[in-house]
Amino acid sequence: MRGTIGGAIGENLTPVDVVEMTAAYGKWLIDNGHPKKVVVGRDGRISGPIVSDLAINTLLSMGIDVVNLGLSTTPTVEMAVTAEEAGGGIIFSASHNPKQWNALKLLNNKGEFISSAAGQTILTNAENRNIEFCDIDSLGTLTISDKYIDYHIDKILELPLFDIDKIAAKKMKVVVDCINSTGAISLPPLLERIGVSYELLNHEVTGEFAHDPEPVPRNLQDLAQKVKESGADMGIAVDPDVDRLVFVCEDGSMFSEEYTIVAAADFVLEQTPGNTVSNLSSTRALRDITRKHGGTYAASAVGEVNVVLKMKEIDAVIGGEGNGGVIYPALHNGRDALVGIVMVLNHLANKEMTLSELKASYPTYHIVKEKITADSNEEVAAILEKVKNAYLKEELNEIDGVKVDFENGWVHVRGSNTEPIVRIIAESDSEVAATKFVNDILNLVNV
Repeated sequence: MRGTIGGAIGENLTPVDVVEMTAAYGKWLIDNGHPKKVVVGRDGRISGPIVSDLAINTLLSMGIDVVNLGLSTTPTVEMAVTAEEAGGGIIFSASHNPKQWNALKLLNNKGEFISSAAGQTILTNAENRNIEFCDIDSLGTLTISDKYIDYHIDKILELPLFDIDKIAAKKMKVVVDCINSTGAISLPPLLERIGVSYELLNHEVTGEFAHDPEPVPRNLQDLAQKVKESGADMGIAVDPDVDRLVFVCEDGSMFSEEYTIVAAADFVLEQTPGNTVSNLSSTRALRDITRKHGGTYAASAVGEVNVVLKMKEIDAVIGGEGNGGVIYPALHNGRDALVGIVMVLNHLANKEMTLSELKASYPTYHIVKEKITADSNEEVAAILEKVKNAYLKEELNEIDGVKVDFENGWVHVRGSNTEPIVRIIAESDSEVAATKFVNDILNLVNV
C-alpha cells in the first residue's frame, strides 16, 4: 500500500488508511493461522515514525505481538521474519519514491512479499471493515530489537560463496551514496567486515533526500564526480530501503543498474552453475551469461514476487530485476543490496579487473524506455491487443502485457499496475535499433 502523506482519506496515505490496511493485514494473518507475531522496520523517511507507530499500535490492539527493528532495510526485515518465526512482516518504505511518499510492504511468514491473492483478500478485509480488536487482557506485546543488521551481515559472510580474505587483500576503496536513509547504518559495518575502505555521501539519516532517490544515472552525477576525484575503485548507490544496488565505475562511467544482476550472476554461476531468472523488462545479457555457464534462463512477469515464484519453479540459483535488484535464495528470497555488494567485490577480486573492464567483458545492450498515457484501463487493454495483433508472426510472450522477441533485441509493452499508463521498454545491441523498436510501437498506436 503506497501513497503520499496527507490529504483526503482513501486518496492518500493518511493515518486512517494506515490503520485500516494494517488491521486488514492483521486479520489476514490471524485467519490463515499464522503466528500472531509481526516483524516491522522502516527506512529513513520523515514520515517513518508516524506511520510505523500507527501500524504497530494497530497490531498490538489486535493481540498481535510486534518485534520492532526501527531503522532497518527491507532485506533485513525479510530475514528477521524467519529468524523470529513470525507470522509476517511490514516494511515502512516507498522504495525509490521521493520523500512525500511512504508505503506498507507486506510480508508472509517466509519473509517474502505476499501473493496477489493474499493482497486481494487484505483489500477486501479493509473494504468490509469486518475486523475485531482484542480486549485489554489480550493485547500484543512490543519488543524492540537492534540486532538484525549485524545478524544480516553475519549470515551473508557465512555463505561459502565468499572469500572475504581475498576481498580484503585487494585493499579497495569505494564511495557510497547512502541517500540519507538506512544505507548509512547498514553499508559501513558490512564494508568494514570485508576490509573495504569507504567514503560516505548523504550519510545523515534525515529522510531529506539529497536528490531524487531512485538510483539511476541522472541522479548519480555527484557520486560519479566524487569517485573520479577520490581515485576510488567504484561508487555504490542504494535506494532508501537498500534492496536496489547500482555501481559507478572507477572512471566515473555508469556500470548500469541493468548489469548489477549480470555481474552478480556471473560470480555465482562460476562457482555454482545453475538456472537464473529476471523479469521480462530486464536486459538480455543475463540470458547470455547464464547460457555461457551452461544454465537455463527464464523470464517472469514484472515484480519481485513474480521473479521469486519463477525462481522456485525452475530452481534458480540466482535471480533479480534490471533495476539493480539481486535475489540470492541461498540467503533469502528478496532483493538484497548488501549481498550484491559482496558478490561484485569478490568477483572483481577474483578477476583482478577494474569495474569498467568487467563491464566491457559483458555483451553490450542498450535499453530505451517510453510511456503512453491512456484515458482508461480499457484503452490500455486495446493498445496491448493492437500490439499483439501486429506482431503475430514474431515470438510473443504474454504473461505480462506483450513482449516481442527479435533476433537483435526485444520490445516489451505492458500496462502499469497502478495507473492507466502503457510502458514501452526496448533493448537491442544498438541504441538506434532499440529506439526504432519503441518508435514502431508509438507509430502503431498513433501517438
